[in-house]
Amino acid sequence: MVSLVQAAQTPYFPAEIVLVLSNKPDALGLETARRLGIEAITVPAKPFGKDREAHERAIDAELQARGVQIVCLAGYMRLLSPWLVRRWAGRMLNIHPSLLPKFPGLDTHERAIAAGETEHGCTVHLVTEGMDEGPILGQAHVQVLPDDTGEALAARVLEQEHKLYPAMLAALAKKINLPAD
Repeated sequence: MVSLVQAAQTPYFPAEIVLVLSNKPDALGLETARRLGIEAITVPAKPFGKDREAHERAIDAELQARGVQIVCLAGYMRLLSPWLVRRWAGRMLNIHPSLLPKFPGLDTHERAIAAGETEHGCTVHLVTEGMDEGPILGQAHVQVLPDDTGEALAARVLEQEHKLYPAMLAALAKKINLPAD
């Protein structure tokens, strides 16, 4: 999230970060966003019980109220309902710490090492109804070193995530022709 905000604060970046939203009131990103001058809110899931779509309709209402045009997921660890995915089709991005389609889901770095991969990385993709299955917009690669731990590999992948995600947001914003401020 910080890399997206920092990129958007540079001259000529084709998008503006207007909101950071979480379903968890104690998410560290909320306070970080506020320190960076970005509005940050929580839409807790608990009041909605098991009705994921109702929760996501409340999220969507907050996004719409602020004129959001692209949603960038970062650390949002819930599968989204088909309703929200369809609502934001082609305008919702996610970053995943593997070279999709390899290693969807969790524990990607450890799984890459265990599989004997020599290359790993991250992927920015459009969000679809399947977990980590959307069209790939871009990938960044890192070498898996012989003595890598999951933690060491994760740190190198994270460096690439911080470069790739802003670049893919910029490319999508230009593609869908966001209005200039």
